[in-house]
Amino acid sequence: MNVNTSLESTRFLVAVIDSTKARFLTLELEELVDNDFGPNLIERETLHNPTKKLPGQELWANTKTGRNRGAGARAHSYDDHRENHMVEFERRFAQNISNQIFSLIRVYKTGHLLLIAEHRILGLMRDIVVPILPKNLRLFELAKDLCQVKPKELHEYLAQKKLLPERQGVSQK
Repeated sequence: MNVNTSLESTRFLVAVIDSTKARFLTLELEELVDNDFGPNLIERETLHNPTKKLPGQELWANTKTGRNRGAGARAHSYDDHRENHMVEFERRFAQNISNQIFSLIRVYKTGHLLLIAEHRILGLMRDIVVPILPKNLRLFELAKDLCQVKPKELHEYLAQKKLLPERQGVSQK
């Protein structure tokens, strides 16, 4: 899974996903303050999962699952298939992420895609994204929830894992 390529010959797109949002970053060569050089991860887009923002009463008629009152105020249980609906909401969010990834691959002409998500979401993304990817694009995956990590720390972590090239200063060039 090591990235052994020159930065001039390819571009990287990093998609960091959890159940509530997806962040999309590209790896860019640019000079920073005090002659500090990149490459640097630059956040380009963020998608939010609209169903995760809604309170339960806006998603469901009854916020408690599997309960209903019958005649005589006796409660009885039933399966309202809420889990099936949640899976469908996640699939829709994954499809939106997939569309965004495809769009960003075209806009930034990326040669590498790094998908980072916890196991379940990564599996879902794999099922939806892989079939639409260009054949010449290299896909790397990391099963870890890093959606809350800032771009610089994310870059350092991914460079340690040999998934992205390390940042370089003037003295290192």
